[in-house]
Amino acid sequence: MNPRTRHALEFVLDNLVWFMLVFVLVVFSISIPNYFQLGIFANIIEASSVLGVMSIGLALVIITGHMDLSVESVAALSAMAVGILFCSAGIGLGVQLHPEWLMVPVSLLIALAVGGIIGAINGYLVVKVKMSAFIITLASYIWVRGLVLVISGGRSAQDLAPAIRWFGIQRLLGLPLTAWIAISCFVVFSLIMAKTPFGRHLVMIGGSETATFRAGIRVNRNLVIAFVLAGAIAGLAGWLLAIRTSGATANLGVGLLFNAFAAVVIGGVSLKGGVGTLPGVYAGVLLLSAINTAINLMGLPANFTQVIHGLLVLAAVLLDAFKQTIRQRLA
Repeated sequence: MNPRTRHALEFVLDNLVWFMLVFVLVVFSISIPNYFQLGIFANIIEASSVLGVMSIGLALVIITGHMDLSVESVAALSAMAVGILFCSAGIGLGVQLHPEWLMVPVSLLIALAVGGIIGAINGYLVVKVKMSAFIITLASYIWVRGLVLVISGGRSAQDLAPAIRWFGIQRLLGLPLTAWIAISCFVVFSLIMAKTPFGRHLVMIGGSETATFRAGIRVNRNLVIAFVLAGAIAGLAGWLLAIRTSGATANLGVGLLFNAFAAVVIGGVSLKGGVGTLPGVYAGVLLLSAINTAINLMGLPANFTQVIHGLLVLAAVLLDAFKQTIRQRLA
């Protein structure tokens, strides 16, 4: 095989999920009436904002070769904290700050802090206690969701302060600001992963923790930071959830964890760690959102969504094994 063919084949393997996304959009545009519209494409991007942000943090941890099952519950707790403080109906306390715009950074910092603290607990237990991240974060998934029920009493907070809700209403170039926040997060963290030593160290840790440690890299510190970032990013996803729903309920965000896992795997991140990019994860998020939109337009029952997502994850895992085989032959 000549170098040009090898280079082209590697490019296709690295960007396979983007080709899948384009293929799906073309097929849906041809076969489904009214699918090919700018409004539909804008809706796909808008609907993927919360899932996209959550998938970033999950991908960071999976790239290191670990798991974080707590992100869904962390997002719910962050949303509930913001809802209780800044909602004026239900269990909301209706806290007012002056000037009003101050409520935006304060509420955002609260959501990030809630997520960051739980992420730090997860990271500390994984690194210091040396327990499986799967077990630690599964426990966090359960106790954090339980904490949401305890502090809310099963009730909801409604009517989020208009100053915060403003982000869910305003649009820029046809997209809501929440979608731009998600896009900005992908750009920033993609650059961090590709251009900074920290990003490269996370990939190295996923490839081999022992080899990375022997290379003089502080593996434990980087792992804890990855878990803190995953928690804080989940907190940001919770903040966006509160904005989109203008409040918070005890079951807010249920099911997001599995969709985030599906997006990360479809996006090309290996569950074994050490492989994957965030642009690929964003393509995975958009692919899921495009399929959901198609199901809605065709009027199919919502149950079809879970079936298709499950088959996509299965296909992504099989495809990942196929790609690894091809890469080994190219090496």
